[in-house]
Amino acid sequence: MYDYLIVGAGLFGAVFAHEMTEQGKTCLVIDKRNHIGGNIYTEEMEGIHVHRYGAHIFHTSNKKVWDYVNRFAEFNRYTNCPVARYKDELYNLPFNMNTFNKLWGVVTPDEARAKIAGQVKEAGITEPSNLEEQAISLVGKDIYEKLVKGYTEKQWGKRATQLPSFIIKRLPVRMIYDNNYFNDLYQGIPIGGYTKMVEKMLEGVEVRLACDYFAGRDEYDAVARKTVFTGMIDEYYDYCYGELEYRSLRFETETLDVDNYQGNAVVNYTEYEVPYTRIIEHKHFEYADTEKTVVTREYPADWKRGDEPYYPMNDEKNNALYAKYRELADREDKVIFGGRLGMYRYFDMHNVIDEALKTVDSELDI
Repeated sequence: MYDYLIVGAGLFGAVFAHEMTEQGKTCLVIDKRNHIGGNIYTEEMEGIHVHRYGAHIFHTSNKKVWDYVNRFAEFNRYTNCPVARYKDELYNLPFNMNTFNKLWGVVTPDEARAKIAGQVKEAGITEPSNLEEQAISLVGKDIYEKLVKGYTEKQWGKRATQLPSFIIKRLPVRMIYDNNYFNDLYQGIPIGGYTKMVEKMLEGVEVRLACDYFAGRDEYDAVARKTVFTGMIDEYYDYCYGELEYRSLRFETETLDVDNYQGNAVVNYTEYEVPYTRIIEHKHFEYADTEKTVVTREYPADWKRGDEPYYPMNDEKNNALYAKYRELADREDKVIFGGRLGMYRYFDMHNVIDEALKTVDSELDI
């Protein structure tokens, strides 16, 4: 009899299992995939640690979380500086003075502010009724059309005029020559890859892979006093109120017989006609000195049952539906829901760790 059955060997499950094991609790971790790490899983190809499920750059301003992950891995000094490609023009992200100089030839912050303000005024949008109008009212037509429109439409699977305005509450505009995407105090990627980090978290914990919880639910529930569930909360309740919506992703990864394909770890493709949103060249995450390179094209996709859900669609309709499932979850005394899918929220890695540690603290207070 285990104290906890943990469904999912991703970051939330690994942190929870590690902490509870240290407290003398017994944990069984299961995962339907054949590997640990969830979506941060990395595997070695051509001497490069490949991010199998999209680019993952660890960043946080939470010192407690930063100190925590450094117990399990040494991090390199990688700084996320993605590049946007629009019809063979290259622009720096996030929107900063390098971007504005390339767009308009401006060289001072005042010139850039004036250019944006002029375009916003010319658009004359006072009450945005959709995402397109909201974005133009924030940053003007040029930035929107080249760097926001196509990418956003691919991500959401809908035209910008069909998306609600509240999706974009703000667009970060920086009046400095700085291409660092994140504002956080701490940033990097674990040396040796994320899988190695999660392996260290799970040392001394029983883990069973290629185990589908729903294929043997009664048997799994019977082996532990409590269940920690990190899968889709609507699936746990057999979609009794209906399906929550998710977006999915499809990845195409290939090895190329060149030492440097695009010169940057992440290049976003912002025009709608290019079907993928970005190309990831994994070696640049760790400055790997290899003769070959591995690249991944990332394609957004609609989600349907059986597909892998990557992030929740947190619009008003889905959040209202999730609230009904949350009511069911709040009545549970033997089930804990965690992670991006269990809590139906878009979490970065540091958010997941923080939530897992809070959950542990809550459990230990009982």
